[in-house]
Amino acid sequence: MSKVAPAVVTIHSQLQVRQPQQYPFMNDPFFQQFFGDRGAQPPVERKREALGSGVIVTADGYILTNHHVIDGADQIKVDLNDNRTLNAKVVGSDALSDLAVLKVDASSLPVLTLGDSDRTRVGDVVLALGNPLGIGQTVTMGIISAKGRQTGLSNGSFEDFLQTDASINQGNSGGALVSTASELIGINSQILSPSGGSIGIGFAVPSNMARTVMDQLIRNGKVRRGQLGVTVLKIPSDEASKLGVDEGPGVAVFQVQPGSAAERAGLRKGDVITALNGTAVKDPNTFRNLVAGTAPGTEVTLTIKRNGKEQQVRATLGELVPQAEQQKG
Repeated sequence: MSKVAPAVVTIHSQLQVRQPQQYPFMNDPFFQQFFGDRGAQPPVERKREALGSGVIVTADGYILTNHHVIDGADQIKVDLNDNRTLNAKVVGSDALSDLAVLKVDASSLPVLTLGDSDRTRVGDVVLALGNPLGIGQTVTMGIISAKGRQTGLSNGSFEDFLQTDASINQGNSGGALVSTASELIGINSQILSPSGGSIGIGFAVPSNMARTVMDQLIRNGKVRRGQLGVTVLKIPSDEASKLGVDEGPGVAVFQVQPGSAAERAGLRKGDVITALNGTAVKDPNTFRNLVAGTAPGTEVTLTIKRNGKEQQVRATLGELVPQAEQQKG
């Protein structure tokens, strides 16, 4: 633990919020001819502060945290374990995975090594580190309760959470989920709770997803994701035999987007996709993450079943454009 704790930091983000005028009509020339400038008041600016945690991943100052911890911040400060407070800049932030990378101007910092989250097993003992509710760095212990969870609570659709019963509260966001080998296996991100406090249902972004996002943010400042251009559904048990597949693995193509990579590859409604590049497709969420985790322009091989017969289809992935960017034009 003496090697792990110094690499977990506290993040203070500050956002200037313009409060609306109490009597905005006082700026109207009609009212000013009676009241002059006495009623006109400029908007009041107030500071909104957010507290979170982060993990130092390189000795020269790169820090992993959650997107929601620093989203919209005008100023970010990082409290190190040695009592220093440093200004941080945003290298890149990705709402779809709820991850962000910060950079502080420092060297020879303690780091936490990223482990292989795919190797974690349900029942493995883990530690959660962060600064819950601003009381100071805290360590809690639990186990991996489940893998591959999807909560639907985040801004994006790329979820593959590790679930843990280690206590996580507000302020833990962006902190570390650590294995008994002192490796970072997740970035603590969400909790489910009717009260807002921990009830033992917490979620962390797995380190393998975090590594991929982090590398792209550092290299390009943004994340590029592949897109096939299909809407897929889980196969109901009563439909499996009709589609010529066994109940369970695989997803059914419900819709093919015109002009997409899927249409160019010849995919049709009713096709059942059972594997991508040899990796079994378990459910729609797994498939979506597999496609998104593949670089745009990559040729992939899809194993499908059509009319009960298995075949392979090659497709060159397009690039996913987030809705926010689409709206910008």
